[in-house]
Amino acid sequence: MRRRTVINRFPFRFQEADVYVKVCGLSRPQDVAAAVGAGADAIGFVLTPSPRQVTPAAVRALVAEVPQGTATVAVFRGEPLEEVRRAAAESGVDTVQLHGSEPPEAFAALRADGFRLIRAASPGSGAPLESGAYGEDLLIIDSPSPGSGERWDPAALGGSPAGPWLLAGGLNPDNVAGAVAGLRPWGVDVSSGVESSRGVKDPALIERFVTEAAALP
Repeated sequence: MRRRTVINRFPFRFQEADVYVKVCGLSRPQDVAAAVGAGADAIGFVLTPSPRQVTPAAVRALVAEVPQGTATVAVFRGEPLEEVRRAAAESGVDTVQLHGSEPPEAFAALRADGFRLIRAASPGSGAPLESGAYGEDLLIIDSPSPGSGERWDPAALGGSPAGPWLLAGGLNPDNVAGAVAGLRPWGVDVSSGVESSRGVKDPALIERFVTEAAALP
């Protein structure tokens, strides 16, 4: 496991490593164990229609296996706010990620519920690509087709955004080092890049991905 030091960069206590790593789309205990064992900083569960979708009850059981200090993230895209609030509370996560066109008011409501907040956006979507623009703690910049595993051209950013943000979209153990070296994001987010088939995580790929990301100078 990577050596990490706790910092107080955010209103909540993320843990900083050379590169902050979020592994998303987990649905099985062995995958959670692999991500935790490799030293992932955050673990994501998809509660929106997807090959990786899990129920709030299933997430709650998985969250129980995650040690304190590793962020647990419920991912939503386009669900009504009240459904997000209900499902997030039922799942037992500490962080909510909104990956759609939700307005700033949705983030404010979830903040009032006590959740940490992640906002995901894509170049060309019209959403601001500035960390904290909607009051979120962390920004993810992803492919226009989230979860597809498609790479996108980082040149669309016109430079590295200010503030804490994660690079996502088409990353895998073979390309994460090169992808991060150019943009120097605060961290990375992976899902399909550590799968043996669509929606099925590979523990060995998870470990390789975290190791490769952490090896950056």
